Parts: sequence; structure tokens; C-alpha cells
Amino acid sequence: MKQVTQTLSTGQIEVSDVPVPALRDSFVLVRNVASVISAGTEKTKIDMGKKNLLQKARARPDLVKQVLKKLQTEGLKKTYQTVSTRLTAPSALGYSCAGTVIAAGGMVEGLQPGDRVACGGADYANHAEFVAVPKNLVVKLPDNVSDEAAAFTTVGAIAMQGVRLAEPMLGETFLVIGLGLLGQIAVQLLRANGCNVIASDLDQSLVERAEAFGAVGIGSGADTEAVCLARTANQGVDGVLICAGSSSNAIIEMCGRVVRQKGRVVVVGAVPMDIPRQEYFMKEISVVISRSYGPGRYDPRYEEQGHDYPIGYVRFTEKRNMESFLDLVSQGKVDVESLITHRFAVEEAARAYQLIEGKKTEPYIGIILVYDCEKKLAPTASIASAYASQSAKDGIALSFFGAGNYATSTLLPPIKAHNRATLHGLLTSSGRSAQGVAQRFGFGFSTDQIDDLLTDETDALVITSRHDTHAGTAIAALTAGKHVYVEKPLGLSVEELIAVKSAMISRPECQLMVGFNRRFAPATLILREHFAGVDSPLVVTIRVNAGSIPSDHWIQDPEAGGGRIIGEACHFVDLAASLVGERITSVFAKGTAKAEKSALLNDNCCITLAFANGSIATIVYTSDGNSALAKEQVEMFGGGKAAQIDDFKQVRLFGGGSPQNRRLSTQDKGQASMVKEWLSGLDSGQPCVHPAVLLNSSLATVLAVESMMVGMPMIVDNQLLGA
Repeated sequence: MKQVTQTLSTGQIEVSDVPVPALRDSFVLVRNVASVISAGTEKTKIDMGKKNLLQKARARPDLVKQVLKKLQTEGLKKTYQTVSTRLTAPSALGYSCAGTVIAAGGMVEGLQPGDRVACGGADYANHAEFVAVPKNLVVKLPDNVSDEAAAFTTVGAIAMQGVRLAEPMLGETFLVIGLGLLGQIAVQLLRANGCNVIASDLDQSLVERAEAFGAVGIGSGADTEAVCLARTANQGVDGVLICAGSSSNAIIEMCGRVVRQKGRVVVVGAVPMDIPRQEYFMKEISVVISRSYGPGRYDPRYEEQGHDYPIGYVRFTEKRNMESFLDLVSQGKVDVESLITHRFAVEEAARAYQLIEGKKTEPYIGIILVYDCEKKLAPTASIASAYASQSAKDGIALSFFGAGNYATSTLLPPIKAHNRATLHGLLTSSGRSAQGVAQRFGFGFSTDQIDDLLTDETDALVITSRHDTHAGTAIAALTAGKHVYVEKPLGLSVEELIAVKSAMISRPECQLMVGFNRRFAPATLILREHFAGVDSPLVVTIRVNAGSIPSDHWIQDPEAGGGRIIGEACHFVDLAASLVGERITSVFAKGTAKAEKSALLNDNCCITLAFANGSIATIVYTSDGNSALAKEQVEMFGGGKAAQIDDFKQVRLFGGGSPQNRRLSTQDKGQASMVKEWLSGLDSGQPCVHPAVLLNSSLATVLAVESMMVGMPMIVDNQLLGA
């Protein structure tokens, strides 16, 4: 399918061939008929892309701090790979569109194939022939609303949320500053609400459009303050909606002069907000920043998981704002079709963006991209590849499900460097990222169907998607006779692990690998060698200063991510098992008592492991530490010896002679070595880690969470997973 993307490193706009996005249970797959270019929002994104690296850094100092922190902890090479991936990955444009439902996920109510709908969401309702959109951001169209008019729905919902926050009452007077799409719609919404409207913009043609909707227009050079006072008997307007974008603080200063006592200012556009205290204090003016489409925005539980807010408590959510806007269009109280000044086929999107970039001087306001809905699309998008001429039998043909930061910055570089690995197919949930990664690393093709990766040409499937897909995809790949690499975790529950083991038993010729890379780290190997001759039980302590992750991050979602213990602490459970070299027999875990943390999502805990040879290990995992302290420290004791690993940068050895201090050239957590050993195991037919070991570590991690739930030790018996 065709999709409009921008490369952040260059700012270049492209119309690319990418796979159709994958459909999830609470999502709707829509074939677009029309989408709207939001000149203000999208121009900001384009302008950022066209800046050089120094200008980008000055514009986003928050991201610079993240890069510097990563540089300190992970070194120059890893940081460069991560930043390069982010800058070269294609970024989707657009957030407001309309089309026809092709398929609805199993958890979607009230929509079915053939329904005409409007869609919203910057990560979903993009300029593309097909979009996969969460059900709470999809609304059905009234019969008398055209697809082109409906494409404005998300933009309309933004204006509507700003108007709602202004709390207009019948007969009040409002000033609207900035008469682009948002401003023109806001004028109409206020007029439909029975308000008097004064509309201001530097562009006289936009002022005239607002006047046609019943506003009193103020053009360039006019005295806005004088007009507002004259129209309100010198009392001042009841409220202001700022729909403009500006780098000047003059707008917010002027609002204080034109608003009456106890008036309201709602900021919808992007303007500086150095509020002059005296004016606002003396009048007790309320200032509110409008957050996009309405309640639910930026809440993954609402947007991605489809959990609605009860109407008795939240009358107008994102979706209900979208529905209200469409009702007004249907009733003829809001006119958006007259705002359309340009139409372009999606293939001509670059020309459309030239308008808002200033390369063309003709006036514009509503720019529509239209799509050929009669065209038949192939499900698989082929990508020119350096490996296209190679047979899969020339090496180990790998296909990838997932192409996020871990895959692109950590796994793919060492795989590319291996002389026996070739890259076959690529599948991602969004589709657009597949195209960029496929071109960059030389995959044979990208696709939107997992079955395309499970054909005879693929030897092994690498699974780097979200955690909730790991077990199911691994089972499908094993059943199809493929070797499997799973990033981690292997599964989110005992039931998933049982199903994976059952699939392994049915295909004993297939190797299963889990990305527990720390067992391959040079520091880990040094410790194992140091304690090689020790027969007595060992004592291992691992401290993980993990740092906090926002509560709305997907890994904190019990269903998608499974929490940080299952999602990340599994690394350290396996590390302990690797150092001891024995099977884990029991686990006991205790988390801190926090009112907002359930056992599954508790990321401050102590985990104690017991091993078959009498060894013990304790893992302290905390998100409440400080980043100034190194993330990971390991200590090991036994047989009169001791050793320390300091953040996988330095190793200290004690016993058997003088203490040794081995400083590594860079932090190395074993990723590259793991890839090499795994691929060598595929070549030789002997797995680099026995699958029973991987299952044991995975089961112990899941049972650690269950231990926190019941407050008791749990027996880690691999027989629990079936014979």
C-alpha cells in the first residue's frame, strides 16, 4: 500500500510502498478514502526534520539529555546505532482521515466491514491507503456526510475540545485568534452555541472566510483590543480561543488586556506562555491548555486497549467529541467542505506538502489527500534487497517479526556481520517501519502476514515484537518447523510456557533460543572461569538499579507487557542460573508495599532463588533508585573466593592469588556474542543453550510474580510444563 512518511534525519517526504498494518483485537482496519493535512501540526514536524543535528538538539534538549545518559552507560557505538535508527526510520504523517471498514477486531463493537467511518490518532489515522485504528478512535458516519467532510473529524474534535474548555454560554462574546482550520471550525462551533464571535488573523482571506460564518473580522493592522472593547461595552470579551501558532509572547499578553474580569483563555495552538501576572491576577483570568481531542487522549488504556470512560462521569471523551462534531456537520451547523482549497492524489503528496512548506505561494487552508479505492493491492510489499539474488541455502535465512529499537540497534548489526546469516522477510505491526528497516538492512521483502515468514525459505524466525505476542508466535513458528529466537520473555504465564514446551516436543528438530544475553557477557564468562574449581554451594547477589518507567508505558500493561519483573528481571534470573550452573528449584519474592502497585506490576522487589546443588541467589530489583548509581552490580562468593561485576564494565576477582581488577574496553552485556553463538548452534545442530535451561529460567520468573501474590515460596519444577 501507499503511505506518506518523513525521514527525520533529512526531513524528506516520501510516498512509500509498505505492508498493510496488522489488525489487533480492539482495532479496526480501514481503507482510506480521504485524509486531511493539518498544516500547523504537520508543518512543525516537517520543519523539525529539515533542521540539522545541532538545530534539532537545540529544539529538543530533553532528547539530548537522554542521548548523553545512554552514551555514559552504553558507550559510543551502541548510542550511535540507536540514534541512527531513530533518525533514519520513516515517520508517519497525518492524524485525521475517513474511509471504509475492511475488518474489525474481535473486541470491536458496533462496526463491521462496509461501514463508513472517520478515524483519529497521530499514530494510527495516517496518510495511507490502509490504517489500523483503535476502536475508541473510530466513529461511524451519518449517511449525509461525505467522506471528504468526515476526514476533518479529528481536526474538528480538537477545536470542539477547546470550545468545551472555554465553557461558552448563550449570548457570550469570544475572540478567536488564528483562523486556520482549527480557528475556522472554532468560529462555527461558537456560533452554533449561540455566541458572538470576533475573529482575528494576519491573513485577510482567512478573516473573510470567518466573516462568512458570522464572525466580526479583524485583519492585519487593525486594533484588536479596541474592537473587542467596542463590541462588549468596554467590558472585554468573555473568553479567547488561541488557535494560532507563534513564537511571540504578544498573543498571551494581549489576551490579558481584552478579556473581562474572571474571563477565560483557552490555548489550543502552540504559543509561548509567559503570562503577565499583574493583568491576569487583577482580573482573575482562567488559563487552560487544551489537550488535543478530549478526555482519553494519551491514555493507552482508553486509546489502545479500548476501555471507555463511563458517560455518567465523562460526558465527552475523544470519541464522543468526534461523534458530536459529525452530528453538527450532518445538521449543517458546521461547514467544512467550503474550507477545502486543494485535493491531491496520495501519490502526489510531496506536491501537497510544498504548499505548507512555503515552496508555493498560492493560498490554502483545507488540503485533502484522496485514495484510489478501486485499486487492488498485493498483500506483500517487495523491497529491493542486497540479498535478493542469494538463495536461502547460501546461509541461514532469518525472518523477523518486529523491528523496534532492540532489533535494529542490538540484534541486526551483529547478524549482518555474520557471514552465514541472510535476511529474508520482515513483519511489523505498523507496516511503515518494516519498509524502512527492510531497505536499511537488506531484507528480501516486508509483509503484513505472519504466514509469509513461515514458508520453506525461512530457516529461523526472530521474534522481537511486544511481549504478549511472543509465546503465540513462537508456537506458530515451531509448528511450521522453524528455529525460533525470542527476545524475552518467552511467555507471560505458566499456561503460555506449557504451550511453548508442547510445541517444542512436537518438533524436536527445531531449536528454541531466548535472548538472555547476559550469560554470554565477557564479565559473566570471567566469573564462571574464576569459580570453575569450586565444589561447595555458591552465593550470588545481583542488584539492579533499573530506573523508573512511566506507568502508561506498554511494558506496564499487564496484558501487553506483563510488567517489568517478567519483562526484564527474567534477564537476572537467568544470569544467576548461568553463574551457578544449576537448575533453579524454588523461588520466593517479596515486593515493597505501595498503594499503586499490584504484585504483577511491582518493580521494587527482592527475589530469592534456590538451586539443585544448594546454591542460593538474591536479586534486588528497584525502580526507585537514582541514575547516578550504576545500573547493575553482581557479587559472587564460594570456596574461599569472591568476585564482582560492576555494570558489565569492570570485574574484580578475589582468591587464588592477588586480587585482580579487569576493566573492559566498553560495557558489554553479551549481545553480539549471543548472536554469534546462536547462529553457530543453528549451523552445527547443537543449541548454544539447552531449551530446558531457558524454560527453567522463564518458569522461575513467572513464579516469582506468583510468589509475590501469595506471599509464599514456589517450587520451580520443569515437570509443571509437561513431559
